[in-house]
Amino acid sequence: MKISFEGAKKIIAEYNGQRIVTDQPVRAGGEGSAPAPFDLFLASIGTCAGIYVKSFCDQRDIPTEGISLEQDMKFDSTTHLITNIDIRIILPASFPEKYKDAVINAANLCAVKRHLHNPPAMTVVAEIG
Repeated sequence: MKISFEGAKKIIAEYNGQRIVTDQPVRAGGEGSAPAPFDLFLASIGTCAGIYVKSFCDQRDIPTEGISLEQDMKFDSTTHLITNIDIRIILPASFPEKYKDAVINAANLCAVKRHLHNPPAMTVVAEIG
């Protein structure tokens, strides 16, 4: 992954042929033209759970119309960190009751969530040249 600067507060990540553009909100000196990096982090949790729910349904020919996920975050104003993330899977009345627990289990398989429970070691170095 290569990270580069694109003027003002825009930071670009290039990975696997994709360009992921981030910006800061106007109140933080950016243009608000793209999600902030932390917003992408939060969205990655919900969208990861979402793809597992979608795949679960697709494998069982369960229609996904009317299925959505809602994610709420609890923020600690003292530490400035998220302390809790709740994901609700909203299922239509037509969703098979026998799969309710299984679809929750599928969402819990999310790779992003699993990495948060067992975080990788991270190092930062600087090189001149």
